[in-house]
Amino acid sequence: MLAMKPRWTSLVAIAASLAVSAVSGVAAQDWPARAVLVVSPFAAGSANDTVARIVLDQVGRQLGQAFVIENRPGGGGVVGVASVVRAEPDGYTFLMSSASMSSAVILHRSLPYDELRDLEPVAMLTTQPSVLIAAPGKGFRTIADLVAAAKARPGELNFASAGIGSASHIAGERFRLAAGLNVQHIPYRGPVEALADLMTGRIDFYFLPIAPALPLIEQGKVAALAVSTPQRVLLLPDVPTIAEAGYPNAEYLFWGGLSAPAKTPRTIVDALNREVNKALGMPAIREKLQNLGAEPKPMTPDQFAKFLAGDVAAMVKLGKNANITPTD
Repeated sequence: MLAMKPRWTSLVAIAASLAVSAVSGVAAQDWPARAVLVVSPFAAGSANDTVARIVLDQVGRQLGQAFVIENRPGGGGVVGVASVVRAEPDGYTFLMSSASMSSAVILHRSLPYDELRDLEPVAMLTTQPSVLIAAPGKGFRTIADLVAAAKARPGELNFASAGIGSASHIAGERFRLAAGLNVQHIPYRGPVEALADLMTGRIDFYFLPIAPALPLIEQGKVAALAVSTPQRVLLLPDVPTIAEAGYPNAEYLFWGGLSAPAKTPRTIVDALNREVNKALGMPAIREKLQNLGAEPKPMTPDQFAKFLAGDVAAMVKLGKNANITPTD
């Protein structure tokens, strides 16, 4: 015979649950009553950093409260992400999430958090395409030229990245695997060094974000072979997509979004999602973002969660196929 819980115990549990719900409801209803902190896990000045400041400045005006971005770099982004995971889920701390979070799962043997379990997806902001570039002196005018040269001299050509696990590394590996190339990966400390060696001919090709690549392309200092997007890019309408060049499996978009600590009230998540999507729909905001080469990508929280799960799974698969070994 099952033992029955005393009726007063059940009533206490119900009362406690109702009290928590009531507090959460009041907090969500009054949100935001003060400034909101948004942690960027990388140094200031990155493309994602700029995008978030443009969007959240507008969101702050819409809600009548400041969204303060604080850069907490370290550990390839792990330090900043972990600090948000540990934060109180009260709607006053958010994370500037990005594709770097997904690639972290293949760069570290263990992480102090689970991206899909310990963070609440709030809103996608933008995707940021890269352009496959080469020095004009290499003689590559199309991807076909590059592929032909790589296959004629297996193991001799190389590609640069701004570091292992960076967007340029992931894009380069996806292209290498899709085209079946035997080329060498040369990681650099950052994009400046990688770009310098590409322009002097030490590097054969490199995937660079659109914004810094555009003036170099216009000045003829680098040749644009393809963009990493499914569709052509507004700023480079004459440059074919990597799929048009025959390699649809090589498409790669660096994305940026907002996440919150797990258990942040859904009412707050939904409210911020609505305001972000409202900002992304404004012509002036869209123009600013597109001038950076960033494409606004409004999503619901559930759509963003599905996207994140797919992105992590794709990174795990890429890590295995490209033999990317964890750095710690």
